[in-house]
Amino acid sequence: MKVIDVVSSVRSKNAGPFWVTIDIFCGSVPAFNRIVAGLTTRQVGDALGQPEAAVKRFDIASLHVVKFSVHRPVVQGHPADRDLHGAQWAVLIEELVLPDQQ
Repeated sequence: MKVIDVVSSVRSKNAGPFWVTIDIFCGSVPAFNRIVAGLTTRQVGDALGQPEAAVKRFDIASLHVVKFSVHRPVVQGHPADRDLHGAQWAVLIEELVLPDQQ
């Protein structure tokens, strides 16, 4: 099962010119718990081409949201910037496979 099969939506966006943030809106306590237990920071880092130590993770239980923040590979607006708004990073997280539940 993929992340997108469990959650309401995944959104990514700029968090200033140097960062991208990815929000996973779980929509319910069971979905939030499944994502917290099954989606590792390492898995997200690998998908985004970042070392695990460079990925900031925030599990926000009261909102049923899991948030990840990473440095952009180039500054927003740089000629080598292929995603000016940071909107395409979410797809990489949506497609991650969660382990089977025990």
